[in-house]
Amino acid sequence: MNNWFIAAQVLGVITICFEFASYQIKDKTRYFLITGIGSFFWMTMFIAIGMATGMSTQISLIVASSYSAIRNIVFYRIFSKDTPQSKEAGLIFLLAMIVVALIAGTLSVVNAPEQVRWLHALGMVAALSFVVGQYLPGVHYVRVTVVIYAIVVLLTQTPINILYGDFRWNIMGILIESAKIISVAVFYVRFIHEPKKPQLQFAKP
Repeated sequence: MNNWFIAAQVLGVITICFEFASYQIKDKTRYFLITGIGSFFWMTMFIAIGMATGMSTQISLIVASSYSAIRNIVFYRIFSKDTPQSKEAGLIFLLAMIVVALIAGTLSVVNAPEQVRWLHALGMVAALSFVVGQYLPGVHYVRVTVVIYAIVVLLTQTPINILYGDFRWNIMGILIESAKIISVAVFYVRFIHEPKKPQLQFAKP
């Protein structure tokens, strides 16, 4: 256990807090703000893991989390305006992000070690579905797609994706993805019988 691995655990705990909170929020604007901050810490966690265990198996995850942080913060700004122009800009930005994700994801898959290339390809497909799910109206699409995405990412935090004889499980990564799934479950427990029940409250920025 080196300093980079310890740093990854600290960053992971911070990520868990933001990720869990974000899926308790109904309002799309606040959701994008909270999950965007969480994605930033998620990205730094993957960088720390890469420094500890080998960067090549983390490249696609670093790309995905960086892309997530940027996308969420931009969507936060777009949705906070809530005008026809901003909605049009949001759609254009979504399409641009899908193109970027396809290019970056394909490159990451190609550059991943052959043994785990299939896993990174599956992750790219799940990530794209989540991006579209975030943009679609309502509270359900994003929660269904994030559960699918989290399940795929869970696999990347196991010895399946940690090579070079280091068969350590990334417990923190597993906890982060599990927190998303649990948060979605908690959300539906809270709201399925009381759809008008207030969401978690955060001060407006």
